[in-house]
Amino acid sequence: MRQATIKRETKETQIEISLNLDEQSGIEIDTGIGFLNHMLNLFAKHGRFGLVVKCHGDLDVDPHHTTEDTGIVLGECFKQALGDKQGIERYGTEFVPMDETLGQVSVDLSGRSYLVFDAELTNPRLGGLDTETVEDFFQAVAFAAEMNLHASCTAVTLTTKLKVCSKRLGGQCARLSRLIQIFRGSTLRKA
Repeated sequence: MRQATIKRETKETQIEISLNLDEQSGIEIDTGIGFLNHMLNLFAKHGRFGLVVKCHGDLDVDPHHTTEDTGIVLGECFKQALGDKQGIERYGTEFVPMDETLGQVSVDLSGRSYLVFDAELTNPRLGGLDTETVEDFFQAVAFAAEMNLHASCTAVTLTTKLKVCSKRLGGQCARLSRLIQIFRGSTLRKA
C-alpha cells in the first residue's frame, strides 16, 4: 500500500498529514482555515485518496504559515508515498470546464520542482483564507513533491477558480500515481 504519514513542527505550526494513494480510506481535514479545508477535501475526493490533515497554526497572527506548511507536508507525503515511482505515468495534462470556468493542470513527476500559477485572485480573502497565500500553497506542494506543476484558470468567481485548481490537482495526481502495466520483459518501467 502506497501511503505516508508525516509530522512537521515549527514555532508557528504543528501539522500531521496521512495520505493513502491506493484507497479513499477516509477524509478528515482540520487546518483551522475553512476554505483551505475545502480545497484539501476536493483534492482528496477528486484524487480518490485517503487524506487526514491535522494542523494547529498561529492563525491569531495570520494564515500564511498554516497554508504554506500544509502544502509542504502534503507534497512530502505525496513524494514519500510514490516511493521509487515504479509503474506510474510521469506527466499529464487535464482541462476541465465548470460553468464559466476553464481550468488546466499539468504535472510532471520529474524530480524537479517548479510552479507556474496563472489564476488572477482578485479578492484578498475567501473566508479565513488569505488569497495571497494560495500560490504559496501550490508552490509548497510542487517543491516538496519535486514536481513541475502548471495550474491556470479563468473564471468569474474566485471560489470557482480555487475549486477547479484543487479538483484538477487531485485528479491529475491520481491519474499519474495509478499503477500502469507497461512491461519490458517482466519488470515495470520506472517513470
